[in-house]
Amino acid sequence: MKPIGLLACFLVFNFSLVSSQTPVNGTVTDQDGLPLVGVNIVEKGTSNGTTTDFDGKYQLSVFANATLVFSYIGYNTVAVEVSGRETINISLSEGMMLDEVQLVGSRSPKRTATDTAVPVDVIDIAEVATQSGRIEVNELLQYAAPSFNANKQSGSDGADHIDPATLRGLGPDQTLVLINGKRRHQSSLINIFGTKGRGNTGTDLNAIPASAIKRIEILRDGAAAQYGSDAIAGVINIVLKDQTDKVSGFVSYGAYNTNAPGDFPPGTPNTDGNRLDTKQDGNVIGEDKSLDGGSVKAGVNFGAAIGNNGGYVNVTTEYLKKNKTLRPGFDFRRGFGEASIEGFNLMTNASIPLSTQSEFYVFGGRNYRDTDAFAFTRNDGNRVIPSIYPNGFNPRITSNIIDNSLSAGFRTVLENGWKMDMSNTYGKNKFHYFIKGTLNASLEDVSPTDFDAGGHSLMQNTVNLDFSKFFEDTLEGVNLAFGAEYRTENFIIFAGEEGTWGTYDVKGNLITDPSTQTQPTDPESGELRPGGSQGFPGYGPANEVNRSRSNISLYADGEFEFSEPFLLSAAARFENFSDFGSTLNGKLAARLKASDKVNIRGSVSTGFRAPSLAQIYYNLRFTNFIGGDAVDQLLSPNNSPVTASFGIGQLKEEKAFNAGLGFTATFGDFTATIDGYYIKVDDRIVLTGNFDAPQIPNVEAAQFFVNGVDTKTTGLDIVLSWLKNFGDSRLSATFTGNINDMKIDKVNNGGLDAETFFGERDKGFLLASAPKSKLTLNVNYRKDKFDAGLGFTHFSKVELLDFQMLEPTSDYASFADKVMQATDTYDSKMVTDLVLGYQFTDGLKLNIGANNLFNIYPDQQDDWVEGGGYWDAVQMGFGGAYYYARLSFSF
Repeated sequence: MKPIGLLACFLVFNFSLVSSQTPVNGTVTDQDGLPLVGVNIVEKGTSNGTTTDFDGKYQLSVFANATLVFSYIGYNTVAVEVSGRETINISLSEGMMLDEVQLVGSRSPKRTATDTAVPVDVIDIAEVATQSGRIEVNELLQYAAPSFNANKQSGSDGADHIDPATLRGLGPDQTLVLINGKRRHQSSLINIFGTKGRGNTGTDLNAIPASAIKRIEILRDGAAAQYGSDAIAGVINIVLKDQTDKVSGFVSYGAYNTNAPGDFPPGTPNTDGNRLDTKQDGNVIGEDKSLDGGSVKAGVNFGAAIGNNGGYVNVTTEYLKKNKTLRPGFDFRRGFGEASIEGFNLMTNASIPLSTQSEFYVFGGRNYRDTDAFAFTRNDGNRVIPSIYPNGFNPRITSNIIDNSLSAGFRTVLENGWKMDMSNTYGKNKFHYFIKGTLNASLEDVSPTDFDAGGHSLMQNTVNLDFSKFFEDTLEGVNLAFGAEYRTENFIIFAGEEGTWGTYDVKGNLITDPSTQTQPTDPESGELRPGGSQGFPGYGPANEVNRSRSNISLYADGEFEFSEPFLLSAAARFENFSDFGSTLNGKLAARLKASDKVNIRGSVSTGFRAPSLAQIYYNLRFTNFIGGDAVDQLLSPNNSPVTASFGIGQLKEEKAFNAGLGFTATFGDFTATIDGYYIKVDDRIVLTGNFDAPQIPNVEAAQFFVNGVDTKTTGLDIVLSWLKNFGDSRLSATFTGNINDMKIDKVNNGGLDAETFFGERDKGFLLASAPKSKLTLNVNYRKDKFDAGLGFTHFSKVELLDFQMLEPTSDYASFADKVMQATDTYDSKMVTDLVLGYQFTDGLKLNIGANNLFNIYPDQQDDWVEGGGYWDAVQMGFGGAYYYARLSFSF
């Protein structure tokens, strides 16, 4: 019987069962007997739960032998066995917040996610990871959060190794990432090819081990006034595990189906058993396989208590090894597919009580990844040396990526009741390139085939001092918070070895004086042999950068509960950057309880994002493949005289205005949140199109970072959930949806040609940062030791403009005709995921399943696409079906 039919039989069988559960009710109060509102009550080991109402009362149906867990921020967690009782009243003791983690969107310690004035998703990452074969945080969030989008890339240099991710279709650098409420450093990589977030940097979420994460909080609202630069689209707060006296872990294996459906011509790599070559440094290309991209991942998490006052140390290690995938590509891109990754993660989270009112905390970790991705194929011509590669070659861009982070701080409650939190957070990302299976054509027969190409790094250090206090007797409750932050950043580009960037003369000497030295030529075409390593030219002394800046900010925010139904919050933040000046931003948000079951909420705010150091100072000479033809280009730094000579101005901050309106509702087993949003961003930083550059030696085109466009984004986020118990069975369903529409209001080209500055093709990449809609339905079923999950994700149509836009308009009937023929349409698709699980013992569980069960691919395109394969990095990606097994354990 097919898995879906088996699942249906189980559902029908268990709907027919009639068995009683124990209805439990009661009241939760504090030490003074006052009712606590919004206390989380969960049946241990399940997702069955509820919260207390305005009177501290709750009601929940559970199994007779269940254990209830009562938790509330700022209070000690209590676990109580039901033992057949129908009424359980609980008094929670207020304790120092040794395990308190700030909930994004509110600095109030007595605010729950459903009680905030702005939308906050709280994602149990352990549950999501168990119910999915996806092995990286970006992949998990792609299918768990309504407006989060991320895709694997191919042929995008560094972006093949770090997946660009977006929230509400904005740039990867317009979402702020926190760890335990502290600012996380960004990656040093800047995306420069046809990827999501082209021209942007971003935070590498995949550097954080999923096994170390307790939950992820996603604030889907502008929050620059609360948290500073980068929070235009929202904030992602990753809360690390703090459990003790338990060891848990998993081992998983999965692989992709290589059967890519399509009308591919004979001889296309990775179809019909055709090979590009037998071997290149141990990597078989085009081997006939039914599965590829095999991935092994293993993780262990363990914790231990420190003292008797709630202290702890929690440690996580993870190992990942993922092989390349290879999908049909054109002759100039025979290595089209996802990169291979081998990585190791270590993350620690610890709290040391100093007294009943004070604690020292520390958390941080190290992520190391060794990655390997195919560049574009060199088949013949002046870039190929036949004596080294008689049949052409496919260079490989490999990298060592190292992420280090450490945060340490001190929390206490002062005598006047104010809470103080003083911390220092350090983070650094280093991205080091090594090019393999390549050559420097100007060295001809004596060229090495491997090069150290240099790289880049970004360091960030942040010092925070925060104060907050909840005034329970003022109005119906008032929370005030204020603080200061001082941040320093350092961006470095370091050079590789000479052969990776240098051009040599016929005698094998580095060319320093082109007027007296002769560059080798291809004997057949007569074209000059280009210098630098093929695939990625590497950074030279002229590219080296070592730039720093500092930032100081002051903030204040308050939440005022004027009555039980009405909450108003306000925030303001002043920031001053050493390299471009100051900015002041504010936010107002409100929540109105229309009834006991319905909340209405809304917000307005201003925001900003400072240009990153990489956007100001990054520079590189590289080879871009446009419609299969190699073009040497220059990406000039913003502060360069070359950039100024093209009429490009200095970068300034992006400015934003956010507005949101929505509601939450709870009706028995059904809950709903629906939130609309409007985001206007002026002076967005983008990467320009290609300017002709005949005045620059050995360069055909130049590109620049500019405050290029003004955009408006409107959209709707929907989260609907339902859970029902049927005897000893449980059925739940969750629907999440995002509808997103971005428009470009203005291109700020000044007197420069608009099509060259930021033309129709560039607009297409920006507007396709997210599909117009993403709709997901997840159904989960559990009975005794068996559980099953079935997920459906619908991605709407995406349109991109390919390299035909760079062809002469005279080759077409009109400019409009060129746009029409250059438009690549990826029609809407539905992806189906299935997982089956069996709990052998309390500490051992097996899951087997398939992501993209029916092997759905984007629509096939022609040979003008950005990546050189038959698909761009859109919608569900181009990997196909992924089959996996996961064994989880705990003791």
